Amino acid sequence: MRKETIICIVIVVAIVIANIITQKYTTTTVDKLNQELDELKSEITKIGENENIDKDNIKDKIKEIKDNWEDVHSKLAYYIEHDELEKVETDIVGINSSIETNDYEQVLSKIDESKFILRHIEDKYAFNLENIF
Repeated sequence: MRKETIICIVIVVAIVIANIITQKYTTTTVDKLNQELDELKSEITKIGENENIDKDNIKDKIKEIKDNWEDVHSKLAYYIEHDELEKVETDIVGINSSIETNDYEQVLSKIDESKFILRHIEDKYAFNLENIF
């Protein structure tokens, strides 16, 4: 009886530790991507304000976002539903194509959608009582 109790405690502790690690990685990743999307959004809003902007800089930022997403996507896919990750990837591709066609209003919309989905992913996989039960 004592042996089984110890094994159960070790398993529960391992699950909690793994969940804490994955939650921290998810939070860090979501914060980083949101920050990059905010930077892109600020560059896009400069276009509407007729400020001097560098469109190559905007293309570089979306390429950087795509590259960063590709790096973290494979790690997040271990423990997050692929449908959730696919939504973010679809929005990033939409942002890129809207930038290519100079449809900056659509870019702003897609950025907001991406940020919402990223926050949703972070909240959905948070380690709290609401998600446990």
